[in-house]
Amino acid sequence: MIVDGVHHDRQPRPGQCLRTHLRDLGHFGVKKGCDAGDCGACTVHVDGAPVHSCVYPAVRASDKTITTIEGLADGDELHVVQQRFLDAQGFQCGFCTAGFVMTTAALDERQRADLPRAFKGNLCRCTGYRAIEDAVHGVRHAVEAGVGGNAPAPAGPLVVTGAARYTFDVDVPDLLHLTVLRSPHAHARIVRIDTSAARDVPGVHAVLTHADAPAKRYSTGRHERDQDDPLDTRVLDDVVRFRGQRVAAVVAESEGAAEEACRRIVVEYDVLDAVLDAEEALRPGAPVLHADKGPGDGIARAEANVAGEVHGEIGDVEAALAAADATWTGTFRTQRVQHASLETHGSVAWFDRAGRLVVRSSSQVPFLTRRALCALFDLPLDRVRVLTGRVGGGFGGKQEMLAEDLVALAALTTKRPVKYEYTRSEQFEAATTRHPFTTRVRLGATRDGTLTAIDLRIVSNTGAYGNHGPGVLFHACGESMAVYRCDNKKVEGYAAYTNTVPSGAFRGYGLGQVLFAVESALDELARELGLDPVEFRARNVIRAGDPLVTPAGHEADLTVASYGLDQCLDVVRAARAAPGEPAPAGWLVGEGSAVAMIATTPPNGHYSDATLTLLADGHYDLAVGTAEFGNGSTTVFRQIAADVLGTSTDRVTVRQSDTDVVGHDTGAFGSTGTTVTGNAVLAAAGSLRAVLLAAAARTAGGDARLEADAVVGNGVHVTLKDLWEAADRAGRRLRADGHFGGTPRSVAFNAQWFRVAVDPDTGEIRILRSVHAADAGTVMNPMQCRGQIEGGIAQALGAALFEEVRIDADGAVTNPTFRTYHLPTFADVPRTDVHFVTGVHDPVGPLGAKSMSESPFNPVAPALANAVRDATGVRFTALPLARDVVWRTLTEGTGAR
Repeated sequence: MIVDGVHHDRQPRPGQCLRTHLRDLGHFGVKKGCDAGDCGACTVHVDGAPVHSCVYPAVRASDKTITTIEGLADGDELHVVQQRFLDAQGFQCGFCTAGFVMTTAALDERQRADLPRAFKGNLCRCTGYRAIEDAVHGVRHAVEAGVGGNAPAPAGPLVVTGAARYTFDVDVPDLLHLTVLRSPHAHARIVRIDTSAARDVPGVHAVLTHADAPAKRYSTGRHERDQDDPLDTRVLDDVVRFRGQRVAAVVAESEGAAEEACRRIVVEYDVLDAVLDAEEALRPGAPVLHADKGPGDGIARAEANVAGEVHGEIGDVEAALAAADATWTGTFRTQRVQHASLETHGSVAWFDRAGRLVVRSSSQVPFLTRRALCALFDLPLDRVRVLTGRVGGGFGGKQEMLAEDLVALAALTTKRPVKYEYTRSEQFEAATTRHPFTTRVRLGATRDGTLTAIDLRIVSNTGAYGNHGPGVLFHACGESMAVYRCDNKKVEGYAAYTNTVPSGAFRGYGLGQVLFAVESALDELARELGLDPVEFRARNVIRAGDPLVTPAGHEADLTVASYGLDQCLDVVRAARAAPGEPAPAGWLVGEGSAVAMIATTPPNGHYSDATLTLLADGHYDLAVGTAEFGNGSTTVFRQIAADVLGTSTDRVTVRQSDTDVVGHDTGAFGSTGTTVTGNAVLAAAGSLRAVLLAAAARTAGGDARLEADAVVGNGVHVTLKDLWEAADRAGRRLRADGHFGGTPRSVAFNAQWFRVAVDPDTGEIRILRSVHAADAGTVMNPMQCRGQIEGGIAQALGAALFEEVRIDADGAVTNPTFRTYHLPTFADVPRTDVHFVTGVHDPVGPLGAKSMSESPFNPVAPALANAVRDATGVRFTALPLARDVVWRTLTEGTGAR
């Protein structure tokens, strides 16, 4: 075959697909997202026609011409489609971009006019598709490099040409492959494992069981403080607590050999009683998952299946409810949702020339992962290096150690490089999900619309292991109640263990689940009082300078440091006043809104170090520990450094997410890219600016100022190159460090409004208009921030309308593929009018900025449910609002009214 103009005679392996064959030839721009023809990340052209190479047999490509993303350009000149994706920044993490570019390049005019149909075979989890649509239609955003401008992502040219390197886009010599045997039972004790037949498979180097694993317990969830998460997990355990848990691992010369060896492992199980429902797990007599563990492991009450709990009351809720002029009570349920990042979990481990263990991983937390690996395997920190390439999406799911521990064990055992990459089904069956919640809410208010009581009882299903369970529960109880002024508040919350796939960190970290309940109940209470729901919220929301009051516990370093919620509500009012969009005849039309507040940084410390160095050519090197996975933080870091140093962003190069690069970074989670690492970069840039001015003071005088490539003052022009050379002759480096510890902390606000039409004959919900208001403080990069909001809304709409990880009566995930799990496609996501508040400068964030990666997700589901309630008169209290559920409810007349 001819691939990107080069003739290849290498024969594919029997049964090999074109995707893996092309990657064997070094074409790493061809991605694995599903291996089932569902996501389009592997799209290439075969004789000019686009195909999903993961389901195209490599042998069929014999004597054909193949074009990949890496061969689309004409030498140094980008293909017109690549240039358009670059101009519109039609990507975030970029893992799907090659597939979209290749699909778009094959479209004719008619197909470009019908993108919902044209893109039915391509999925994006990050962008919300609007930036992709802009790219297809040639929309070009003005490039403004400074803070507040649309500085382009530095990796953009690499992303659109397929040259960006993700976790597995490396050629590691002598590589072994790891495959996992997983439990067929929801709860069982392993009595015996016979690995003899597996070891006899040619090419097998090791078969690992619980006998080969460290006895230490840890949490897959990663936080700065290890005690924030229950220590209830082993690398390989002799008790399995969910279907899909690791039982054994095979390390072999090929994936095929490893899979065959897994099939030959014989396991004898003592099957135990299982509990799948969180409420049932809390009842006396329920099967206990972690009976051998106690409070010293960070578990609240292991004997009662309580991983974590929150209890508190301010005032007297029962008295306030009794005295209220109106009350409303309801119970709301949210479901399991998969993160569905297109790059699955996985790692590659090898040993460098010094014999150090090196782990390259798809991780949001490389530094915390290194620390955990060292603790597990009794290794000093300087003997382990953890790094990431570009990460193909995270959304909180990669704030976990789900592959690195096992691949490290395999490498340490075999003394060979080892690769472990989750399949898409493993991602559904064995990686973490969003916590399912059941929330009972009781509200009370006076006749004039003053809230007098908020009472929440929350039960979250943390699954078989408690990673993030207590933290998600605590956060869910926090800002959801603190955003409203009310004298009487009470919360009773439990994170319950069940024999199901573990839950974990997910965008919003529990806040979205509880806000679905609270914001829906507020709408109902407003109706009870005969008040407008928007004005009812406006009367009761927190004001600038108010204390943040929550019965979940006071956080002294968290304040309303800046305030834009009033402007967010003004955006909602303006949207409501605009003329209504036409709906199909016979459809029911309604509107609804919701608000949300979120802390811009997690509690208990979130640390980041940054180092800025002047290079010999007069450019700057910025080293930060945080990862880039579509959050846009790399661009913002360059903007901050360039702004302080008086230069342009293209003169600042960023090295990141490598434990060899910088001192320490807690990780890219909890909306901290801009607010924590950005503050560290700001500090480093300010210090380096002072260093450079001091170095030039003798020549330029005290009134010197920094410009793009020189220090200028008093008629003197000293180039940065000259400064570097002078420092070099003196044996000095012109560099500076910056640090931020994540405190004090501020809050950000969001509001979402929908106008919808509902077809009573089919249950279809059609969004006629979507408007979102965001208080991001100083918006560092409007193009990127808008993309974060659009992507968050799209992901939230998926969770609100159709996404659900389904588990059967035996604890098995029944829809572990993209084809059976409905991700939002281009056709599913409406355009959203995004509005940023103005004039808000946050004194805590760098240069006045706030976070905006998680918060847009949170008000979407309740706003949509409120709009559906307005249209149909029915209060839906469970997600997702699937078409069949809506139709059945409207037809049968069931559901709250």
